[in-house]
Amino acid sequence: MSATMNAEGHAPPRHRLARAALADVPLYDPRRAPVALDLTDNTNRWGIPPHAAAALRALDPEAVTRYPSLYTAELKAALAARAGVSVDMVVTGCGSDDLLDCAFRAFAEPDMVVAAPVPSFAMVPLFARGNALRYVGVTEDAAHQPDLDALLAARPRILYLCSPNNPTGVVVARALLERAVAEAPGLVVVDEAYAEFAGTSAVELLARADNLLVVRTCSKAYGLAGLRVGYALGAPLVVHELEKARGPYKVSAPAERAALAAVRDDAAWVDAHVALAVAVRERLADALRARGLSPLPSGANFVCVPVPGAVAVGQALRARGVAVRPFEALPRVGDALRISVGPWEQMTVLLEALDAVLAGPRDLET
Repeated sequence: MSATMNAEGHAPPRHRLARAALADVPLYDPRRAPVALDLTDNTNRWGIPPHAAAALRALDPEAVTRYPSLYTAELKAALAARAGVSVDMVVTGCGSDDLLDCAFRAFAEPDMVVAAPVPSFAMVPLFARGNALRYVGVTEDAAHQPDLDALLAARPRILYLCSPNNPTGVVVARALLERAVAEAPGLVVVDEAYAEFAGTSAVELLARADNLLVVRTCSKAYGLAGLRVGYALGAPLVVHELEKARGPYKVSAPAERAALAAVRDDAAWVDAHVALAVAVRERLADALRARGLSPLPSGANFVCVPVPGAVAVGQALRARGVAVRPFEALPRVGDALRISVGPWEQMTVLLEALDAVLAGPRDLET
């Protein structure tokens, strides 16, 4: 290989073109190789809602040749009605990730602080650093709740809380949410990607908090992860500024049609499958406890269970055709597996594979 070529076979740039904030930001890579049963991503294992599926089948090809709506007015109206807020309190985006990234860009100047509990959603420090912000991670307390005193002591421009938290599944206590919006010096972002499964939400706080942004998604309960539709709820002035950072045309025409049908016409299907996921979650937690394990209390559509040598256990499960998400040395948790819930038949396959792996020899330090 020529001395002027790098490992990928490209000539190195003569000047650094990217902003310095991106220098040590890695590409996100969950390393999900295909397996027979994938329980790694917490999506809806029961599939797509029926009206959403019908909307995709009936999509006029002409809609694909034209730009979608600027700011998804019809979808925002349906989401507002579902959430019980006014339309000017809703903004949509290309998944909830897009809205988090846009919020960091809209509400913080370079070198301001984004503070978040640890462990939590892995993209938060990446979005912070990518927007030239300082990320401050604070280890959660022994009850797996945010250490709010330490988070507020960082004087964050943006305070990020995830409820139910990913990857633990623990719901943030209501008193902490109320205190956060009352005392935070800047914007409070509450990530509610899994709120439907918890039966509780910070949305009610919007009536008295103009510094709160509640971020949600159609990827989990609504079963539309592949279409990338997220939304956020906030005071009209917050939404207006976020929509500036978001820009137009961020939700494709097929995604908007399917999401509109799901929100407007599939509410009964979504609610029924949320209830089913919750029932399976509790049944799975009981089954894990019967095996001597101690899953964390979960308000999401997954269970986080401490398991010694979780990475090796995850590899052994994958070899048997079942993928779960292993974590190594999570603060306050230790090694753990995060397991998405789905139809009980799938959980039976998981438990049979887990029994075989836990009963067999393995190197827990791998």
